[in-house]
Formats: sequence, structure tokens, C-alpha cells
Amino acid sequence: MNLKSFLLTVVTVFTVSGVFAQANILNAKSPDEIGVRTEAQKAVDNDKPLEYGYVDDRDVLFSKMVWEKIVLDERSNFPLYYPIDTNNIGSDRRSLYDVLMKSVKDGKIKHIYDDSYFTTKRTLKDIEAALTMRDTTELGIEQINAGEELSPEYIIRRDIAAADIKEYHIKGLWYFDKRQAEMKYRLLGIAPVAPDVNFIDTDEPDLVPLFWVFFPDAREVLHEAKSFNNENSSIPFSFDHILNSRRFHGYIYKEENVQGDRKISEYVSENALMQLLESERIKDKIRDFELDMWTY
Repeated sequence: MNLKSFLLTVVTVFTVSGVFAQANILNAKSPDEIGVRTEAQKAVDNDKPLEYGYVDDRDVLFSKMVWEKIVLDERSNFPLYYPIDTNNIGSDRRSLYDVLMKSVKDGKIKHIYDDSYFTTKRTLKDIEAALTMRDTTELGIEQINAGEELSPEYIIRRDIAAADIKEYHIKGLWYFDKRQAEMKYRLLGIAPVAPDVNFIDTDEPDLVPLFWVFFPDAREVLHEAKSFNNENSSIPFSFDHILNSRRFHGYIYKEENVQGDRKISEYVSENALMQLLESERIKDKIRDFELDMWTY
């Protein structure tokens, strides 16, 4: 791709984003018209996620599969976390978890999986136990023991919400494309991670991935959903753009290896600093491969 084509692509992407962000807000005659694009706008925008280029297996000189944690406490990852309270905000502003869950419920994301290897498919009913906890109060138990029908007010229900998501786990492949002579990254899977719903209100609950999504299957819905751009609200970034361009901070917690893809915590135990240094070592090993290609 020459410089002229590259600049044209960049200008087009930002123009489309800007048009979508305005979404008729300056021309609306009533609040109902805000966020509604005309047919002419839709035709001009041609708003779709940027397609991946075809990569032949023979062009991949080197590859390394890695798993990363995106910790939502970090400021750079806030666009993936907020908003967590949607009662007093527009319907166009949703967190990444809300977008994923709504798309799964609506069938826009057709498949969810049990793990990052995408071998076992799950349905929304299958993962309900991981998303919702139901319990009975002591008064409800007394009611049952007395042979009476359990009243709804004695049933406690706790659902995993956007505010409960602590991390995202992502799986991706770093590979060196010898045809274009550069190291590239392809995101393959993403999973929201939250405390175990059965122990969510305890002091230190275990964190568990709720489900895995094959990322290419979710690109359409993640492209339509926009996150907040703190620098310029007229040009929001889509979640697809944020994740594909790696506009987040993540830590490698596992790489593919001969020991069955064991995690860093399994061979560097109970030492957070050394685990972080090992994560950086893996990252440097991948990055140095590209640098070493030009060392003679």
C-alpha cells in the first residue's frame, strides 16, 4: 500500500467515524431524531469493520500465541469498562460487557465457548449458573419447612453486571509476515472475567472467565458499538477499533509452550513482580524477533 492510499484510508475512517458520531444531532427537529441516520447517510458511510487481509500460511515465518489480561482498574482500559450505570445515560453509550451480553442474547453473536481453544460451544442457558446466583433467605427456608409455597420476596437473586467485570482475557497471535516483512497481531478471542457469582460479595472471590467469544464472529456488533473518546467526543472509537489497534494495556499471562500452554503463575508462583518480569520477557522475545530479522 503506497502513502497516498494509506492517507486516503485514514481520512476515510475518521470521516466515517465523525459522521456517525454526529448522527444528525445538529439537524434533529426532536430528540427522537438524534442518533438516527438517514438512508443517504448510510449509503455514503458504508460503515463496516475493516476487513482482514488474506494471509497465506506460507507467508508466516514466525508465530507465537499469547494470552493477555486487560485489567479494568487501569485508566488506559477505562473505555472498555464504563459506563457501568446506564440508568441516566443514552442508549448509545454501553460498556463492552453490556454490548457482548446483549449481542449474545439477541443472537447477533451466534456462538460462545467454554474456553479459549473454542472446542466446546455453550448456550446462554448453559452459562446461566455463572451469570446468576439464586438463594433463599432464612424466612424463606422456614416457609418451605412449614410446607408453604415460597414467596418471591424471600428469593435473593444476584446477577453479574458490567460493574462486576474486573478483567478481560484475550487470545491473540503474533506473527511475522515475510511478504510484508513486519510483525503483526491478530486478535482471536475475548472473555469477560468476573468474580465467581456464588462468592461475589466475599472479601477475595476467585475470578473466572464467564465465556469466550471468537473475535471475528463479534466484529460486526463491536464495530457498531462505540466507546467514549475522552479527547474528542465527536469521534468515538468502536470497540472493534480499540481491540484491533491495541488501544489498551495488557499483561501476558500465558504463552503456547511444550508444557501444555501452562500459565506464568504455574512456574513463577506467589511473586507478582517476577510474574510481571516474565510477562515482559515474553513480550521482548516476540518483539526482538522482528528486530533480529534486520541484524546481519
